[in-house]
Amino acid sequence: MPLSNINPTQTKAWQKLTEIYQAENQQSILQHFQNDKHRTDNFYVQFEDLHFDFSKNRLSQKAFDALVELADEVNLKSAIKAQYSGEPINQTENRPVLHTALRTKDEVKIDEEPLNKLVEDTKVRMSEFVQKVENGQWKGFSGKPITDVVNIGIGGSDLGPQMIVEALSFYHNHLKTHFISNVDGDHVAETLKNLNPETTLCIVVSKSFTTQETLTNASTVRSWFLKHTTKNQIQHHFVAVSANIVKANEFGISSDNIFPMWDWVGGRFSLWSAAGLSIACAVGFKPFEELLHGAQQMDEHFQSEDLSNNIPVILALLGVWYNNFYNAESEAIIPYTQYLEKLAPYLQQASMESNGKGIDRNGQPVDYQTGTIVWGEPGTNAQHAFFQLMHQGTKLIPADFIGFKKPLNQYQDHHDILMANFFAQTEALMNGKSEAVVKDELKNQGLNSEQIQTLTPFKVFSGNRPTNTIIFDKLTPKSLGMLIAMYEHKIFVQGVIWNIFSYDQWGVELGKQLAKNVLKDFKEKEIITHDLSTSKLIDYYKN
Repeated sequence: MPLSNINPTQTKAWQKLTEIYQAENQQSILQHFQNDKHRTDNFYVQFEDLHFDFSKNRLSQKAFDALVELADEVNLKSAIKAQYSGEPINQTENRPVLHTALRTKDEVKIDEEPLNKLVEDTKVRMSEFVQKVENGQWKGFSGKPITDVVNIGIGGSDLGPQMIVEALSFYHNHLKTHFISNVDGDHVAETLKNLNPETTLCIVVSKSFTTQETLTNASTVRSWFLKHTTKNQIQHHFVAVSANIVKANEFGISSDNIFPMWDWVGGRFSLWSAAGLSIACAVGFKPFEELLHGAQQMDEHFQSEDLSNNIPVILALLGVWYNNFYNAESEAIIPYTQYLEKLAPYLQQASMESNGKGIDRNGQPVDYQTGTIVWGEPGTNAQHAFFQLMHQGTKLIPADFIGFKKPLNQYQDHHDILMANFFAQTEALMNGKSEAVVKDELKNQGLNSEQIQTLTPFKVFSGNRPTNTIIFDKLTPKSLGMLIAMYEHKIFVQGVIWNIFSYDQWGVELGKQLAKNVLKDFKEKEIITHDLSTSKLIDYYKN
């Protein structure tokens, strides 16, 4: 068995954590600082240009040590080794989980078969393809060079590449990159409005080449092309990333233009593979390799660093602490850069599709909380939206604040204001504002005693709201690779602790299966396959 089957709530460490929580949950973060004069040194990790401060958490050194003991007791180190050695840790599908093999120089094998050559050969093909498109050698049906690249996929075949492409906007070349994912016709229609079929190249990303949304969109785009050219010209405007060569060929894509997808790379972790072809087209292949290199560095840190000094492990343990002991149901991701606008939606899928499970690795229902709700927006926009809830609401919402020391543009004054807000918000969330301070402020504003008495409760901030501070020197392909890999490993660690399988996604399937039945019912006179409510709604839609 590649992973241990250990109910975390039955471990000694869990019992210890329960006792610590009961004894310490009323202690504030400020009290923890008072109790430990070295807290900022003890709750801080520097790795490469990544500065990680987790001192602003409702966590004593004693609690942190017990969390590390929990990771040890559920055999986390063995689980990490099992993943990197190619064990089939995606047990319900009997597959290894080796997206990390896409960015390592170490030899990786599955059943004694080395993967390195497959990966390197694909990278060479990707590099040659991108070079042709970039320098104008790849021509459309009228002989014009490509100006626009359209990625057609959904889920991991869309969210990851789109997030990276937007995050690296500063590094873009002359090619314009677009994404079509939603089967809603509005998405494809609005995208095609601004495209020229003579100079547009489409990348269809689908492992099976049967995904309903992706194939519907790809077929619509192909029909758009065929209004302007002939069927034998499709090969100049479509390439595929797929494991199903036959289906891609039937669509009209040449075998020479099909890049591989492998069972050992899960969709939501596939941006590092040929599924990231749109990334390489947007920024060039060298920056794409730098993205991989940053992820590789985080992989090495995750594999080799002690658990107590391991950034992804610490993030995961903090998440368990709040989810399972403080009953926090969500966590916020707040990047202080507009470039990372799509980071929270990407991590929603990566985390919630991975760890949104209610069955443990023994096949039994769990009686404890697993995955958290992930959400967020860039600062400072977020401050004028949901920060009211974070500061004065009734919910506990741990948050990761992600920032950069240096801006990519020349507007240093903007960046200073941005980062002043960054630091001020984490300080305010921790410190709050007391009743006495509020009253003094109101008195200084000239309010009378009655007005002060009335307004004071509304202007008090309880504080004691936990945050992590994550700062890189600059947003580069390399630092972005490190950031994404860091969250990937956090998700893996939490799945190990919660004793669930993080790498399947059976919950995605049921609605898709039923949708096929509903689609058939749209064409039938009688609807007899659904509950009364659904049948009535379908009848209303049809008529």
